[in-house]
Amino acid sequence: MAGSANELAVVAVVGPTGSGKSELALQLAERFDGEAINADSMQFYRGMDIGTAKLAEIERRGIPHHLMDFLSVREDTTVALYQQLVRTAIADIRSRGKVPILVGGSGLYVRAGLDVLEFPGTDPAIRATLESELESAGLAVLAARLKSVDPISAERINDAKRVIRALEVFELTARPFSSFMPTREYANPTIQIGLNGDRAELHDRLASRVHSMVRSGLQDEVQALIPEGLRDGRTAQKALGYQQFLRVIDGESTPAQAAQETIVATRQFARRQLTWFRADPRVQWFDWSQPDLASAAAALVSARQADQST
Repeated sequence: MAGSANELAVVAVVGPTGSGKSELALQLAERFDGEAINADSMQFYRGMDIGTAKLAEIERRGIPHHLMDFLSVREDTTVALYQQLVRTAIADIRSRGKVPILVGGSGLYVRAGLDVLEFPGTDPAIRATLESELESAGLAVLAARLKSVDPISAERINDAKRVIRALEVFELTARPFSSFMPTREYANPTIQIGLNGDRAELHDRLASRVHSMVRSGLQDEVQALIPEGLRDGRTAQKALGYQQFLRVIDGESTPAQAAQETIVATRQFARRQLTWFRADPRVQWFDWSQPDLASAAAALVSARQADQST
């Protein structure tokens, strides 16, 4: 697709796990000379391939995929760091006249990549002081202080962890925590395509996918990641399938039980994903089973890109 960097909107393919996002992103990348950017937080991890349904190199059809496999299972990242990485990737792709295609179902990471979203910093000393005060004076004292400096946040939150965070941000920035609340404003021109479909069909898809992962060696993958530090990472070990099969390895469950638990957890996760993305009125929804899905999605992208360039 011809055009300057400023004319190329970001295309985002979102929706629940198992809805076919990866395949649609590939087809759009082929049609529009695009490159994919991963927005699945569990696909950041090297070696977590089977359980995250990560596309193998040969399955990517020669299309570059950014922000995959850049963490070990011992490591963690933050949404703020991901935002820096994804914005750099988007700028690089657009500078080469190609279309950035963000694909994934980790809702907050998608928003960090697409929207104007500030992440206030942290200060361990301030937080430690607040935590000490919480222990000595109680939550009511901190909540009252928050109400005096940030009544909007005080109205929304009441658990200790979030009250401390809101007060930390105020002391660090002299701005109320509520001023950092996100608005639905794109950082770059963006087209969001959402995939949805029949709920029963999705449940069947997810069950079949989990069983396929088990047959493909999910337990062996989990076992191989233990020496790499899977148990040490706060995030990786909690991934769907991995936490269930760690219990199998520990003798606390059977493979059949782990598979069923993974199916249930994955269905619950898909429901949360749908709730998240449906709340965004900017998403243009398509049925994953429609026979002309790729053509219909491409037509939307073409129309929006044409509008953007005029």
